[in-house]
Amino acid sequence: SYEVPLALALLVPVMLAGSMSMVGIVEAQAGMWFLFSAPIAAFLFFISSQAETGRAPFDLLEAESELVAGYNIEYSGMKFAMFFAGEFMHVFTNGVLMAVIFTGGWYGPFAREAPLLAFTYLMLKSGFWYLLSLLMRNALPRVRIDQLMTFNWKFLVPLSIANLLMTAFLLKLVQEGGLAPSPEEASDFIANIPQTVVLFLGNVALAAFVMTLIRNQGREERLAEDAGEPSDLTVTPAPAGD
Repeated sequence: SYEVPLALALLVPVMLAGSMSMVGIVEAQAGMWFLFSAPIAAFLFFISSQAETGRAPFDLLEAESELVAGYNIEYSGMKFAMFFAGEFMHVFTNGVLMAVIFTGGWYGPFAREAPLLAFTYLMLKSGFWYLLSLLMRNALPRVRIDQLMTFNWKFLVPLSIANLLMTAFLLKLVQEGGLAPSPEEASDFIANIPQTVVLFLGNVALAAFVMTLIRNQGREERLAEDAGEPSDLTVTPAPAGD
């Protein structure tokens, strides 16, 4: 389910770069990272990738000691360790994708002149997102399956659709207004500021609108609880039999 907001969030940097090529997306961020132009898309992509990987707090509780869980009993030693190494590499791959799509990838000062330095930039940026994933794992409590699906379909998916439409509208507005940098100015920091400011303010406005909706929804639920009205999670006992 989390692939839906993941794909919708990925469309935002594709629109900003005008390319589906990873190299094209990195080169489009030579003047300004997409993290500043599309922070909501970065948030959606990061959260959805964590859920797709099954990382905490999106990992579902499982009684592995009581269940016959396939590879947990059929493999041991190095073969068993390779499964978990694959999981950690999956998380690091998410970090690499975040680095490439939203934080400029390998691009940095003197990156073109020194390929080893470019590789170092990529690893440092990927490591940041990997450490952030570890921080989430150790700081946030695990969610239930119903909360997992509700968070996706009632929050992430509508937010990703609204963010995609808003970004497309603002990007077209910027281009028609002559505020977008030309291809020759793609690596110029100053030339990217007007477009980045417009898109960033649009993201702030959308985030404020969503937070207002969440606050109003929470207030209505509290008022309903104070009034004694049953909520969606209230279990009504069955009537007693004769």
